[in-house]
Amino acid sequence: MNCTNAGCAGQYEARKVLHTVRHQGKVVVIEDVPAEVCAVCGDVLFAPETVRHIERLLATSKRPAKRAALYAYA
Repeated sequence: MNCTNAGCAGQYEARKVLHTVRHQGKVVVIEDVPAEVCAVCGDVLFAPETVRHIERLLATSKRPAKRAALYAYA
C-alpha cells in the first residue's frame, strides 16, 4: 500500500513496533505491536482490530509484564 503522507513515495510494510501511550496519567509502552510502517518516512498505521486489542489490554491489565526506566528531558 502506498504511504498516505503527502509527498511521500514510500510503501507500507508489515512490522512489529514499540507503541507508547499515556494511560491514566502513566506512560505505558507496549512491545511487538503489529503495524504497517512506511519504509521511507516511518509513518505508522494500526489496523482497527489492533487498536481495539490495545484498548482492551489497557482496560483489563492490572500489572505490566515488565518495568522500564523513564527519563525526563531536562
